[in-house]
Amino acid sequence: MSPRPPHPHTAMPRPEPFVLFGPAGALGFRARAAGLEAAGGHVHHFDSRELTTEQGIHRSFAQALRFPGYYGANWDALVDCLSDLCGAATGGVGIVGVIRDADLILDADHFPLLVSVLCQGTDRANASVDLDGFPLDRPAISEHFHFEFRDFDPESIAPRVRQPDLTVTTAADHVAAALDPEVWH
Repeated sequence: MSPRPPHPHTAMPRPEPFVLFGPAGALGFRARAAGLEAAGGHVHHFDSRELTTEQGIHRSFAQALRFPGYYGANWDALVDCLSDLCGAATGGVGIVGVIRDADLILDADHFPLLVSVLCQGTDRANASVDLDGFPLDRPAISEHFHFEFRDFDPESIAPRVRQPDLTVTTAADHVAAALDPEVWH
């Protein structure tokens, strides 16, 4: 992937897409995760069998990413917690969340909303200013999610990811999603 234009929240070059979909074991996915771990960040694995319901999503994310006890277990609260993860979950550097066997949730009714929520949370986490343009009292952290598919077919995955608020790109080895800056920024 080539460098992206500056992120609207910062003067830094925009990172690669925050939510990626690809074949299980893809070298690019593994390299990103290994690079983050080498820098002190953390890789968190999610079993898609636990993400087949909205309740399962909230329970799994809260447990793996150490959300506070007052976490509201709803989509807005998930965006908020993803955008402000504590150092214990990120190593002070960032996270890669790996969702294994994503084939199992591709057709779930909540799948498009989950993708949008992950894009929202990661967009905010990767920014150094708030939505009003004011500097945050924390540095931006690297936050990405990788959906790994046993049977990766970009032509069947992209339509499930594509939504009016997202920019979706497709290649032979991946599908990528990020917030559409025309809608969100």
